[in-house]
Amino acid sequence: MIRLVLFAVLFLFSFLTVYRAPTNLLWYVSILVTEFCWVLILLICLLLFFRFGDAKFYLASQIIGVAALAIFSIPIVQAIRLANQLPGKFQQAFPSVRLENIETPFNPVQMITGIAAKKVTFKSFTYDTGNKLSLDFYPAVEGGTRPCVIVVHGGSWAGGDSQQLPELNSEMAKWNYHVASINYRLAPKSLYPSPLEDVKNALTYLRLNAASLQIDTGNIVLLGRSAGGQIALSSAYTLHDESIKGVICFYGPADMVWGYENPTHPLVMDSRKIMRDYLGGSLEEQRDHYVTSSATETVDSLTPPTLMIFGENDPLVSHEHGWRLTKKLKAFNRPYFELYLPWATHGFDYTLNGPGGQLSTWTVKQFLEAITKK
Repeated sequence: MIRLVLFAVLFLFSFLTVYRAPTNLLWYVSILVTEFCWVLILLICLLLFFRFGDAKFYLASQIIGVAALAIFSIPIVQAIRLANQLPGKFQQAFPSVRLENIETPFNPVQMITGIAAKKVTFKSFTYDTGNKLSLDFYPAVEGGTRPCVIVVHGGSWAGGDSQQLPELNSEMAKWNYHVASINYRLAPKSLYPSPLEDVKNALTYLRLNAASLQIDTGNIVLLGRSAGGQIALSSAYTLHDESIKGVICFYGPADMVWGYENPTHPLVMDSRKIMRDYLGGSLEEQRDHYVTSSATETVDSLTPPTLMIFGENDPLVSHEHGWRLTKKLKAFNRPYFELYLPWATHGFDYTLNGPGGQLSTWTVKQFLEAITKK
């Protein structure tokens, strides 16, 4: 009976690979289920191999176990399919990029063995003394004058900090990009457009200290996750700074008006309250803020190249935001690339070794190569 119960629980959890999590707690579980699916696959294989418990439940438990095994394998199967298509699609979007003799976008073995664990040591600097805002600077491993990626953390505009999900920062530094992961003023104490002003101030600080930090001030890229994705997109699209060569958005809300009109399920997150706290009121009260903070409404002929990465099982920020932004970028004939992961949820890049983590990391690397000149 115990064996049957274990398989039944695993079978229920497996549905988080194909359906959005219905509650906040299950959203956290869905990250583990999808990006560490190999652990659950291994567990099921062990349970299938070792026979224990009441014999009368053996056949039923085997059937449920095999079904769970098949569903947990979906992220891996889909990742392999995407990995085969990704290089060709990327080169079609950015023909100047050479993709010969590069690493594969997804290696199933890496889920178990992991990437090199070496972390790049960062230094913290205060870039805004008045607001006591700091940034963490990860120098390119080979030194020299290099492009710089400014990373904007997530946290519903009200939380998080510069050391959120730092693994990609070290990876980019290993690719010989400087990385500046910034803190910014948080809601509800500070309202929009305060974070955009903070990004601008961070840019100013990096320019003033470019000589000592060895930054190529003509080669800046913005990268943001979730709420930070919105900040990165809005900054790149509205600052009209020629040094910003591109912007990378991980599962960020690109259309704030649509996002307010189509809120997240309340069992997952009260998205309307979060947006009111950030933008200073409801859509009816602060429509101008909702419009101007929407990347979809600020695309123009000068918009820099954009990389959008979304999980289709994201219960917090719908991948519809990416589709809506793509329509505007196409209308203005602006360069972009979009990566949609069918199984992935919000925060799938918690690990760089999972299916979503590997594919997104590969795509970020190729995008940076395409838009910067190191």
